[in-house]
Formats: sequence, structure tokens, C-alpha cells
Amino acid sequence: MFELFKNLGAWLTSGAQWSGSDGIAHRLAEHLQYSLLATLVAAAIGLPLGLLIGHTGRGAFLAINLASFGRALPTVGLVVLVFLASGLSMWPVYIALVALAVPSIVTNTYAGMTAVDPDVKDAARGQGMRGHQVLFQVELPLALPLIMTGLRLALIQVVATATIAAYVSFGGLGRYVFDGLAQRDLVQVLGGAVLVAAVAIALDLALSGLQRLLFRHRPAQTA
Repeated sequence: MFELFKNLGAWLTSGAQWSGSDGIAHRLAEHLQYSLLATLVAAAIGLPLGLLIGHTGRGAFLAINLASFGRALPTVGLVVLVFLASGLSMWPVYIALVALAVPSIVTNTYAGMTAVDPDVKDAARGQGMRGHQVLFQVELPLALPLIMTGLRLALIQVVATATIAAYVSFGGLGRYVFDGLAQRDLVQVLGGAVLVAAVAIALDLALSGLQRLLFRHRPAQTA
């Protein structure tokens, strides 16, 4: 076991391992591209949908059941299905990652909106605010903590699952996992897994810091 971790440390810190088209730096850039783009697309779909459902109260059944759908989604199966339909491209990976991320974003956005005190919304309407003003000036700021939690959950899920890009012969950190399994190279498999975990933790900490920053300044904005 000690020898395994020693070899893993050597693999991760080797200068040669970080350079070239198969190097960690290049694979990391690919993995971040897949993950961030898919999460941005999912946010562009999920945030408006969650805000609309939470603001109007219509479609709550959809928001609640999307969480179960996300947990039951066979990601690899979806990749294979789209791959067979569209051929060799990144579309299957992006579609699967977006489909995985949308439920967390929608359900947490909806939960954040429904958690806003109805008396606060009534008071805002009583002051003459229109529907969109109540949404963006009252409900959205108060729902932001849960919305941010949904984005963080979605991003972590996507980062962990973006390894499937290697399943259809594309790049990312999953390349080390799949190639290592094919070559029976345990060090390479563990290296890929460690890198994926490190990226997920780093991005989660970054979003957590952004969340604290937003909330630190919010009282000064609403004063």
C-alpha cells in the first residue's frame, strides 16, 4: 500500500506527466471546459424554470419530481443513446451532463423561492411593486442561499460525471481512469480519481467563497 501511494505521488508530481496533449494540465483544461460549459447551460435552463415555478406556484409537481429524475438518470446509458443517434461528437456528453445538472438547480431554486415569507411578498406588493419587481428585488435575493447551494451541487455532480467523456473517446481527467483500467494501471486510475476529486473540492470552495462574499455585501445593499 505504501508503495502504491509512493508511486501515485511520483505520478502526480512528475513534470513529464503535466506536459503534452496527454498531460494533466491539458486534461484538466478539457475537464473544466466540459464541466463549466455544461453547468452554465444547465443554469440557463434551470434557473429561469425554477424562478418561474417558485414565483407563480405553478408546476410545483415538476420541480419536486425533477430531483428524483436526476437521481435515477442513467448517465452512461444516455450518453450511449445520444452517441448512437448523433455519432462521434461531444453532444452525447454535454446532453447527459446538462440533464444531470438541471434537476438540482430547478429544485433548489424552487425551494428557495417557496421559503420566502409570504408576508414579505405581500408587503412588497402593498408598496406598489409589480410582479417582476417582487421577483427580482425581494424573492430572488432571499432565495439566493438555496439557489447557490443548487448550483454548487450541480457543479460537483457534473465534475464527477464528466469523466464519461473518455467513455466515448474524448478527453478530460476521465481519460486516466478509463485508460488506466484498460491497461490495468492502478496508479493511473487512482491519479485520475484524485484529480477529479481535487477539482470538485476546489470548485466547491470557490463557489462557497463567492457565496459568503455575496451575503456579506447583501445587507449593505438592502439597507
